Amino acid sequence: MRVPISWLREFVDFKWGGRELGSRLTMSGFELEALETAAPPFTGVVVAEIVEAVRHPQADKLQVCKVRSSGGGELLQIVCGAANARVGLKTALATVGAILPGDKAITAAKLRGVESFGMLCSAKELGVADTSEGILELPGDAPVGTDLRAYLQLDDEILEINVTPNRGDAMSVLGIAREVAALTEGGLTAKAVSPVSSPVTLNDTFPTTLSLPAACPKLVSRVVRGIDNKRQSPAWLRERLRRVGLRPISPVVDITQYVMLELGQPMHAYDLAKLHGKLEARLAKPGEKATLLDGKEIALAEDVLVIADASGPVGMAGVMGGLASSCTADTSDILFEAAFFTPAAVAGRGRRYSLVTDAGQRFERGVDPAHQERAVERATQLLLEIAGGKAGPSHVVQDSDALPKRLEVALRRERIKRLLGTTIDDNVVKVTLQSLGLRVLADAEGWLVTPPSHRFDIQIEADLIEELARVVGFESIVEADAATRQKVRALGEAVPVETQTLEILATRGYQEAITYAFVDPVLQGKLFPGVDTPRLAHALSSEMSVMRASLWPGLIKAAQENQRRQQDRIRLFEHGARFESGGVETDLLSGIATGARRPEQWGTKPTPVDFFDVKQDLEALFSRTGASEEFGYVTDTLPCLHPGRSARITRRGRNIGWIGELHPQLVQEFDFTYAPILFEIEYSAALAAEMPRFAEISRFPRVRRDLAVVVDENVSLRQLHERVTFAASSLLRDIRVFDVFRGPGIENGRKSVALGLIFQDNSRTLADEDADRLLAAIRADLSATLGAGFRE
Repeated sequence: MRVPISWLREFVDFKWGGRELGSRLTMSGFELEALETAAPPFTGVVVAEIVEAVRHPQADKLQVCKVRSSGGGELLQIVCGAANARVGLKTALATVGAILPGDKAITAAKLRGVESFGMLCSAKELGVADTSEGILELPGDAPVGTDLRAYLQLDDEILEINVTPNRGDAMSVLGIAREVAALTEGGLTAKAVSPVSSPVTLNDTFPTTLSLPAACPKLVSRVVRGIDNKRQSPAWLRERLRRVGLRPISPVVDITQYVMLELGQPMHAYDLAKLHGKLEARLAKPGEKATLLDGKEIALAEDVLVIADASGPVGMAGVMGGLASSCTADTSDILFEAAFFTPAAVAGRGRRYSLVTDAGQRFERGVDPAHQERAVERATQLLLEIAGGKAGPSHVVQDSDALPKRLEVALRRERIKRLLGTTIDDNVVKVTLQSLGLRVLADAEGWLVTPPSHRFDIQIEADLIEELARVVGFESIVEADAATRQKVRALGEAVPVETQTLEILATRGYQEAITYAFVDPVLQGKLFPGVDTPRLAHALSSEMSVMRASLWPGLIKAAQENQRRQQDRIRLFEHGARFESGGVETDLLSGIATGARRPEQWGTKPTPVDFFDVKQDLEALFSRTGASEEFGYVTDTLPCLHPGRSARITRRGRNIGWIGELHPQLVQEFDFTYAPILFEIEYSAALAAEMPRFAEISRFPRVRRDLAVVVDENVSLRQLHERVTFAASSLLRDIRVFDVFRGPGIENGRKSVALGLIFQDNSRTLADEDADRLLAAIRADLSATLGAGFRE
């Protein structure tokens, strides 16, 4: 929420600047997200008056203006192309030597042969509007020669504050002023405390009823006739709306927005001539539809609260008004409406239709049920001043029994000490709570505290203690040792440490990526056809509308963006969750590699990364578990992977992930220069470490025997490894593959795999006869189980 400091000072006195005020609000629970001035820096711009304007002799669209820029009689000649430049207009003049936003320097110049000594500026050129037509128009009483920044208070600082969801009462200038008053211990100004009242010159009211008091227990309305809605809102009001990020539209709309921002009470104004019968708050009927102010027609569910007249719904209660009853420039009679809707009656209704409005956010969090009359009075006062007209009496319809009640909450001294670890002086407790508008009565154990009507968030004793802590100041709480000794449990050795895991990948050239958990359903459908994941009811966009079934969609998009920016060697990984139907989440570690195997250098030719490069990266991860022999790769494929270059990853026979090259069709469709290699593993299952075990180191020498085994192409190294290990028993220490051969002397469909077998015993030196006997056992087993032949 954006709050101009000049507006805030009308409600509370304080001596701090924007930065200091923002810091204090942050420490009290309202985080300062940004601080800026009402306009970007510029110098040398003053208020000036056009006293003469004639057409340029050499250009039809230019005027030569004589401008008074000081109290003296000297006039400056300015060539101007704005259509609204006219005699008598007060406007902004950038004098020679002025510096405008963007470091644009103003100098004397000749335009089509006519000298110009400065520039008449538009609002856009001064950075006080995104768009503008013509030069800036100032009020007729603007003092000529005054510095424009000072006159328009453009050095006014604007706080952008993050208001937490439980503090709907603070979503207004008045709400933040209450917090500042508590911090200053000074109280609010008379304007903040004393509501205005408007003269009643009509007896007209409009009938209103409450058909569902549990959802809408109060509705305040007022008829105002004879307004001129074609007028422009005054400059001060338009400028305040601009500073909080809103666009001025018309007096009626601007005033309802202004009152909501100032007092926190959303309002609506109906064109009285377009209402029929009576106005009531009720639930939508089956089959009812409504066209809202954004022009969209929606089918109303039966649990949606609406404001309706005799013809049907004229708005979605607490969210947005209807188009049929909206005010236009020709509107002369209006009905102001300010209601109290319970948070439960409004919460989620707007988002169901992809409607997120300022009014909805306030009603969902809770508005003051005692504030509607004040909002109507303030809006009426402004409307009569700006657009004229005559006002009828405020018409209040309410069900007092259905309005929320604020109950007393007991606050104990002992409980304050227990939760905060310190004591707070009784007088400080009382003054602090009273400064927040709470009624405080002393009792034997502490106090009985009654929250004001606008504080929905104070319901239990801990809420009051939180208020004390944040207003008195967390820094005021003295540090103390814990009452009992704290014991930090050691992390189990089997639990994979994330930092260590990620560092292994980082040292191998990968960079960590963080991608959205919701992805493009089209992209995900191409990678995982037929896989169903949860769909978002109110997605940010159609390209981010389903939860991810894998981390690959996000990594592929990230790799595409990197390639588009001329990155020729891409290594990305991500640690995150995938989502399945039924609410199941799985913690994954995924990666993608594409481009050159190694960074470009003179010593080697560039070659693309392949399946085995990424497999080696994974094996570096798996080696950290201390159980590399438990992992295996089983030839298999997914629809998104290359059929001959992909595999399931297993651990102790259980599937824990996938590795493979992206399918050639997808490589072409996604416009990758080189085929990416992807991997994805279940984080905990894959990286849980084995407890270290003592193993004796043999003092006796090793014996090596080489064996060239001829097997079918479909026999994997894993199968060979398992059979050799089984046949050699405990004397086999290592197996090394040093050659794979296909060619002359080898039958089609078969391959020769050269193995280096390392034998060793812990109790004696192995003789050649021992090694030969082991080799014979291995040959016999491979022949019998895998149909292996041997090359001598």
